[in-house]
Amino acid sequence: MADELVSGLLKETDLRVVLVTASELARKARELHRSATASASLMAQGLTAGALLSSLQKSDSRVNLQLECDGPLRGLFVDGDTSGVLRGYAKNPLVSHVGSEGEYHWRPALGNKGYLSVLRDLGSGEYYRSAVELESFDLAKDLERYFATSDQLPTRVFLSVQPVNANGTTEPLGLVAGMLLQPLPNGDRDAFRALGDRLAKDFEPTVRAHAGQGAGALLKALVPQPDLEVMSRYPVSFTCSCSKDRVKRALVSMGREELEDILAKEGQAEADCHFCTTHYVVSGDEIREILAEMAQATS
Repeated sequence: MADELVSGLLKETDLRVVLVTASELARKARELHRSATASASLMAQGLTAGALLSSLQKSDSRVNLQLECDGPLRGLFVDGDTSGVLRGYAKNPLVSHVGSEGEYHWRPALGNKGYLSVLRDLGSGEYYRSAVELESFDLAKDLERYFATSDQLPTRVFLSVQPVNANGTTEPLGLVAGMLLQPLPNGDRDAFRALGDRLAKDFEPTVRAHAGQGAGALLKALVPQPDLEVMSRYPVSFTCSCSKDRVKRALVSMGREELEDILAKEGQAEADCHFCTTHYVVSGDEIREILAEMAQATS
């Protein structure tokens, strides 16, 4: 099934629920960055969390999720928008070692210190950034702390990356899904706590049983209440907006003197996209054209 995000409302208790399936986009990120097991799994969680955060934004806006740490991963960055387009990268895609299951599972990759920050596009050129120190070294739990600290809003976040065995092989990113639960301003806090506690037990096995049926079916399996109303649903994908034109615009912003220096010393300009790993080459002739256009614009 294609990756998809479904957002709903439990009308009797005023609880917001958001569910996303993200297996395909997680695998695409792994393929692009040739990621080892731990890096790929943490990136899958980051992209899934980015999709959940993006769903809370106003239309036509973006959100950035950044994790910095002193472990081998060093950090990850996710950029997402309200249309379901996501991209991201881990600073070190080659981390393979994790600990045993439990509270120290991700410590070999994340280390002992770090922070989680979110940059929100508020529209009209305004942005808001807030951050929390890593405490649980578990992305879902530290995101819950972020919401409690930044928004003063109780939130439950569930992220699942499960392997799938098929035809004698194991796909580590077999099932990737995430869910967010929040009370609206007049939401029933007791119902929120009860549903959150149940989902903490049921999320992993329910994803395993129903994720293959699609996000809509999975949400109904997780939240079977009859008052659940689906408010929106849309596909999510790993898509990068980089282009050679953007690289050229970046060269223009460097200024004439630096461009002439690059032309004299290198003969061409090269750039790599952190998000999709595309390699761009701007030839010497193209740089001369840029310089000519810059000269014409200032004459």
